[in-house]
Amino acid sequence: MTDTGLWALIFAERAALADDLAALTDERWATPSLCEGLSVREVLAHLTSAARLTPLRWLAGVVRCRFDFDRQVAMRLREQLGASPDETLERFRGAVTSRTRPLSAIAMLGETVVHGEDIRRPLGIRRDHPIGTLTRLAGYYVGSNQVVPAKRQVRGLRLAAVDGPFASGSGPLVTGSTLALIMAMAGRGDYLDELSGDGAAILRER
Repeated sequence: MTDTGLWALIFAERAALADDLAALTDERWATPSLCEGLSVREVLAHLTSAARLTPLRWLAGVVRCRFDFDRQVAMRLREQLGASPDETLERFRGAVTSRTRPLSAIAMLGETVVHGEDIRRPLGIRRDHPIGTLTRLAGYYVGSNQVVPAKRQVRGLRLAAVDGPFASGSGPLVTGSTLALIMAMAGRGDYLDELSGDGAAILRER
């Protein structure tokens, strides 16, 4: 898939997330996300930051934070948090069609889908992601350690989706929905109970 096609998927995922959050109360915006130590509002600000951050600004931030990547993430999300949840959401909506990126387009798709679920799951919001989007992302994660150590997580395992065509690897089998496989590869333990097969226990240990 070309970058143009990937950006179309990213824009669709961002727009869907913005719509899902439109009616949240202030109290719900403070809900802890699946990202340890961050609220759902802060994770959304992080997504806005990623959509506004060039590689040069990212590097400058890393240097400014003395190569403390967590500190750099926290600094950048604060820039986009705004004074209220409404402002946080409005800033995100303003970045829905941004092509600015510190990472590759496919990595940005991963950021959008995974962090979108980091937000939705604690809120009890469900999105039926297009299976083509998820299949493309799963194929990327299974062969990459660029943003998350997904490739290492599933080394020596056979992954097979039960809701789409994604399948990869060899060894003990891990089956589940494409989304659950993606989130497990991204290190989200909340999704491990949705996986089955002889390899699921191995993945849980990792």
